[in-house]
Amino acid sequence: MKKLLTVLSIACAAFASIAISGEYPDISISELEEAIKKDKVILLDVNGSNSYAKGHIPGAIDFRANQENVAALLGDDKDKLVVAYCGGPSCAAYKAGAKAAEKAGFTKIKHLSAGISGWLQAGKATEKSDKKS
Repeated sequence: MKKLLTVLSIACAAFASIAISGEYPDISISELEEAIKKDKVILLDVNGSNSYAKGHIPGAIDFRANQENVAALLGDDKDKLVVAYCGGPSCAAYKAGAKAAEKAGFTKIKHLSAGISGWLQAGKATEKSDKKS
């Protein structure tokens, strides 16, 4: 019985460290579209300002250009969903945006693992920006 409790406590500790280490649940493109339609999401594009200027998900914030004041841009509604994304499934840059949102007190943070490449492959519209960095 002691061995079982030891194994369970180690497993729980491992799970907790994974949750704390910045792993964020995924959101599908269709789920994200629904949240956008309902104005229930804040989008963080973590691809860099040049990529952002060429095309980003409509309404997204350019995280790289706003890293210093991202908390202010996210607003005061800490219960609002924040979705961070970068290039695609193999990109981990999104974590910087997700961690910044977490640090700002947001608790509902997800990752669009499809990224901008998946968004485009799905035939979804993007916005362009004149902003250059």
